[in-house]
Amino acid sequence: MSPPPPPQAPSAAPPAAHPADDLGFDLPPPVRLTRTRGVALGVGLVVVLGAAFAAAYLPRRSARAALEQGVKASEGAAPRVVVITPQAVSSDRALVLPGSVQPLEETVVYPRVSGYARRWLADIGDKVAEGQILAEIDTPELDQELAQARAELVQAKAGLTQAKATRDLSRSSLSRYEQLVPAGVAPKEELEERQGQAHVAEASVVVAEAAITAQQASIQRLLDLKKFARIAAPFAGTVTSRTIERGALVTAGNGTPLFKIAATDPVRVFVGIPQGVAPSVKVDAPARVTVREFPGQPFEGKVARTAGALDTATRTMNTEVRVPNPEGRLLAGMYAEVALTLPTPHRVLEVPATALYNDAKGLRVAVVDPGNKLRFAPIVVERDTGATIQIATGLDGSERVVKLASAELAEGMAVEVVP
Repeated sequence: MSPPPPPQAPSAAPPAAHPADDLGFDLPPPVRLTRTRGVALGVGLVVVLGAAFAAAYLPRRSARAALEQGVKASEGAAPRVVVITPQAVSSDRALVLPGSVQPLEETVVYPRVSGYARRWLADIGDKVAEGQILAEIDTPELDQELAQARAELVQAKAGLTQAKATRDLSRSSLSRYEQLVPAGVAPKEELEERQGQAHVAEASVVVAEAAITAQQASIQRLLDLKKFARIAAPFAGTVTSRTIERGALVTAGNGTPLFKIAATDPVRVFVGIPQGVAPSVKVDAPARVTVREFPGQPFEGKVARTAGALDTATRTMNTEVRVPNPEGRLLAGMYAEVALTLPTPHRVLEVPATALYNDAKGLRVAVVDPGNKLRFAPIVVERDTGATIQIATGLDGSERVVKLASAELAEGMAVEVVP
């Protein structure tokens, strides 16, 4: 008989589920801080903090002490300054001034006689020569006056002939009575009457001759006026305006302009020279004229004349620059720029801009005297170039000027000059 099966062990229970934060192993128990170990850690921390404090504070303390000691030492010493000598600079100033182009000559032609325009022979833009006929005027009234004057001349000549005949008759009558009166044939009263008639006849001849001279002068005046019926150009130039038309009535005088003529070779360019350099302007000084219509094409000219006085309103001196204009590119009325190089009429010294003091006492520079003491010299600035200051007055060029202005410097202060 088979043996009975061995008894089976009871099945184990299924494992329990692990929580989400389970590490899968057990942590060792925390180490307990003993009293001895705590004291050691505290002492170590105090030592580390003390070392850090010593490393950061002690160098700063030493530096501050050294700085205070240096300040105390410097308070008793004179300030150290760097000095420079003013340098004389070229007094030439390059100026670019606005100007206006004007013709050398310009005039408006008016009629000298009254009449009607017969024709005109020149128009706007035409080049005309001196004496060239521009227009002709019919003068019927002047022609009638001339004819009347000639007739009156003939009449005056006839009157002279009549006066001479009367004079000759009076002379012969007087001669007879001068013989009859001594002989007792004629009374003396008649002789005196004949003498008076003779004097009147002589005067009549003189009057007739004077009338002829007057009529001849009147005729000559009318002939001269007649010449103005042909309008001629007073000078060579360009016709810039024509206001005459055929058949138009023109009246002698300045009420009826006929032509406007301008001479533009050379042209005149007028500029205003500032007061600072006005005394330096000389006749024949070179000048360069530019206009924006011809960029890069300067026109060379010369100073022709100056006004010799300043305009009280602008404090500038009117100056004329003449520029050759054979091609007529420069037109009257153009705006131009005139470049001039003019010397300043006084000596100019230059110092760095850092040397300038500008306060309530005005513009000054600090000067070190031979005893190494400061004094402040008032100056007048000629020009400020930015990096430097050009001085007109206040220095003579031999001074030692402090290069760097400082508010710590004072009048009479002793200083040490840095070599």
